[in-house]
Amino acid sequence: MKMAHSKLSVPSLGTPQHFLECDIKDCERKCQFYCNPCHQQMCEQCRDEHLKNSGYKNHEVVLYQQRKRQLPVEKCKIHPTKDIDMLCEECQVPLCSKCATQKHHRGHIFIDLETVYAENMALCLGEISKIHEYFLPTSQDLQKEIKGDSTEIKMIMDSLRTAMKVDGESLTSIVNEVVSKNIQQVDNIEQSLLEKLQSQDTTVKDYISYLHDLVKEFHNYLSSSKLTDIIPKLSEKFKDIRPLPEKTKPVTPVFTVSQYSKDDVAKLLGKINFKDTKAEIRKSKPMEIVSSTSMESTSQQKKRDRDTKSDVKQTMSLSSSVTEVRKFHVLDVNNASHMSLYKSGRLWVSDNHGNLVRTDVMGNQLQKIRISAGMCVHTVAQDGDLIFIDSDNKVIYKITLDYNITEFIKTGDWTPGSIYSSLINGDILVGIGKDKESKVMRYNKTGKELQNIKKDNIGQKLYTVPIYITENVNGDVCVSYFNEKAVVVVNKSGQHRFSYTGWKSGFRPFGICTDVLGHILVCDLHSVHLLDQDGQFLSLLLTEHGVYSPLCVCVDDENKLYVGNQYNNIVTVYKYLQ
Repeated sequence: MKMAHSKLSVPSLGTPQHFLECDIKDCERKCQFYCNPCHQQMCEQCRDEHLKNSGYKNHEVVLYQQRKRQLPVEKCKIHPTKDIDMLCEECQVPLCSKCATQKHHRGHIFIDLETVYAENMALCLGEISKIHEYFLPTSQDLQKEIKGDSTEIKMIMDSLRTAMKVDGESLTSIVNEVVSKNIQQVDNIEQSLLEKLQSQDTTVKDYISYLHDLVKEFHNYLSSSKLTDIIPKLSEKFKDIRPLPEKTKPVTPVFTVSQYSKDDVAKLLGKINFKDTKAEIRKSKPMEIVSSTSMESTSQQKKRDRDTKSDVKQTMSLSSSVTEVRKFHVLDVNNASHMSLYKSGRLWVSDNHGNLVRTDVMGNQLQKIRISAGMCVHTVAQDGDLIFIDSDNKVIYKITLDYNITEFIKTGDWTPGSIYSSLINGDILVGIGKDKESKVMRYNKTGKELQNIKKDNIGQKLYTVPIYITENVNGDVCVSYFNEKAVVVVNKSGQHRFSYTGWKSGFRPFGICTDVLGHILVCDLHSVHLLDQDGQFLSLLLTEHGVYSPLCVCVDDENKLYVGNQYNNIVTVYKYLQ
């Protein structure tokens, strides 16, 4: 048998490539086909010539990828001159043609061993293909997920440790304050007691001085020779000696030592809450049918993804009513002025004082960042990195999952005011302004400028101050700005499609987002307007819920609507699709 061999080809692009060469003599063309009976690889021309031959017209010629592998030559141990080339179907034993004539194989059915071998080789190739196309990539995805979870756990644990230290420092501060107050009280009591003792000491000193003077006077009497003068006076002096001054013993306070145990102190401090639930099993993408003969092309994969999304769209529709799923407070923000949601269920919420908090969808804080003194505007990229605006310095920064902050885009003289990362291709849309001009810039994932959207089809300015920006499933760029009381939508080429100014007067649009069905959802501080992707008003959402001042909105990958409030840090989650 002539073994398959390859030849080096240099295409016009200059990149060396290997290809299989035709086995037919003097033919150097590229092999595309394979004759299973002859075990020869052939080009298209040689295949046609081969089948024209009357002796080969019934030969099975297939694509090279679908070829039957040639049976390896193995001699029979019983009949060394014979090759093993068949399989006894009943005994499941490979044997040669002479073995098939033996008595214990009479009446058995024999199968061409080459066919069985080819089928088994095809199964092996199929399993190899499954491993390379599904199991290995999925395992590697799980590895990345585990690594991401490890990074996240470290961040969460760091935040827990910081919170514990702050909690302990707070208790220590209170204890120090109480101890200081008690010590001050002791100081005051001590001062008072010492002052009383000092007063008593002064009185005793005066009395002692009086006694010394009296003794001196008595000595004078003793030295006098006129008894007639001494006796009456001396008697009088004995009667006039002042009594000893009164002395009171000071009463000192007693300190009662506290009887607190470690458990008592632990009760005064915060504690770790660990949900008593089973660990969630990681979800892997389902294994699809993997071809053993050919690899699926990238374009086919993308087409299948599009078809899957289309199937989701076909199974979803607007619900007849809006249902509140849950609501939660986002700690350490004054209000919810801007939200970004990552597909893992991690929500970023910021206020208009530069506070940015990462929380899970139940309100448990995962991370806190102080950005600036003003409104913090941000978006989550396709890879999970957070991108945020520093309007004062006209810079856009990126924070990776492992918390590395890097400078991403500089906007020069233009001040960035809004930002959104495309779910379609990862492009970054940025609303910027300078003096009285505004425009929307499109950058790729690396920060390279791709597009400048500034004027409509007739040369009129499209924007004033694009505060909130998003992208629809059809590639439309949707911008809301309350000063002009309008939502402006252009297509992916930058051509103006429509402007929405509300279904009645008083429309002041703020936060804006889109969903899987192409709906546009926009806040106006009273309710949420629901539009189709062509700008037609469909309904007002949340009116029956008495929602108060909705400022920002986003939709998660489970098609639930998140609404942030202008005046408090509450985020409410609703279901509006079915």
